[in-house]
Amino acid sequence: MRLNLLHKTPAAWAALALVAATATGAALLASPTRAAGDAPARSEGRPAMTVTAEAPQRTALAQRLTANGNLAAWQEAIIGAESNGLRLTHVAVNVGDTVRAGQVLATFAAETVEAELAQARAALLEAQAAAAEAAANAERARTLQTTGALSAQQIQQYATAEKTAQARVEAAQAQLRVQQLRLKHTEVRAPDSGVISARAATVGAVVGAGTELFRMVRKGRLEWRAEVTQAELGRLKPGTRVDVTAASGASVQGTVRMLAPTVDPQTRNGLVYVDVPEHPGLRAGMFARGEFALGQTDGMTVPQEALVVRDGFAYVFVLGDDQRVQQRKVQPGRRADGRVEVLGGLEPNQRVAVRGAGFLNDGDLVRVTTADSAPKQAPTQQSQAQAATK
Repeated sequence: MRLNLLHKTPAAWAALALVAATATGAALLASPTRAAGDAPARSEGRPAMTVTAEAPQRTALAQRLTANGNLAAWQEAIIGAESNGLRLTHVAVNVGDTVRAGQVLATFAAETVEAELAQARAALLEAQAAAAEAAANAERARTLQTTGALSAQQIQQYATAEKTAQARVEAAQAQLRVQQLRLKHTEVRAPDSGVISARAATVGAVVGAGTELFRMVRKGRLEWRAEVTQAELGRLKPGTRVDVTAASGASVQGTVRMLAPTVDPQTRNGLVYVDVPEHPGLRAGMFARGEFALGQTDGMTVPQEALVVRDGFAYVFVLGDDQRVQQRKVQPGRRADGRVEVLGGLEPNQRVAVRGAGFLNDGDLVRVTTADSAPKQAPTQQSQAQAATK
């Protein structure tokens, strides 16, 4: 045998070498192919992540109605001049000042009024003197009535003069009261306590009667005027609690005082008047948003962690019998105490992935565990890739 190998020709040796090389290459190519084919088989049976699962629950959720509106003064008083043609000499308050009822806000020049008041007093004294003389003459005429010294016509004239003089006294008294009122009106006083919201009074100005000088928010009290649709108007009633948040960030709790008796025919919206407490962050004219508390109703909820938002839509991952998850688009509703109401897209008997749901994809194979034994933090994508290569 050994002798035969030694006597082979060079061509035979070349043929044997070619056969050996071909067999070795085939073996090398076959080995990676099998290894690559085995890897998917192993990865398909390995869970992508360990998650916790939970079925939807019926939860009592607060029923709320959201509305927008503006803050306004509960009542705004307009304070004007009651005297005509007088000059303002002093303005005591400015916008934002808090005033009390009866406080002097501005003062007019009183010299002219005082002079006219003195003239009215003198006219009254003159009328009273004339009335006294007329009364005495009428009394003497009546005593002479039986003597015949005076005719009946003369006696009647004295009596008429007495009444005329008395009427002049009353007219003079009325004129005196007018001048006293004018003197009183030279001081502009607050009709009620509140906050000055606008000022038009200027020192030195000569204004007419009825000219607006100040505006005041009575009692400093504000209200929120919410706009609701005609359908929602019937769900509200006086006394309903409202959480009001202004554009400044200030948040207060108000109460519905009354509902508007009419609806705007253009917008079909009605106003709801809500009393709000005093707060330094609230100003009349501010925009505010509020939520009316309408009681509680039951709803199907899932943990907020189970809700995954992708591309602007909300999803949950439903667990199948083969431990694979299916991505389901759902419609979220109210939120309370870490749970989210699901309005559609999920059946009550379906379990959803909770912890780790944000790292799942549709069709992933998962391992379900209890909340106590689940990892505290969801693994990152890098750790998942490292686990898959092991």
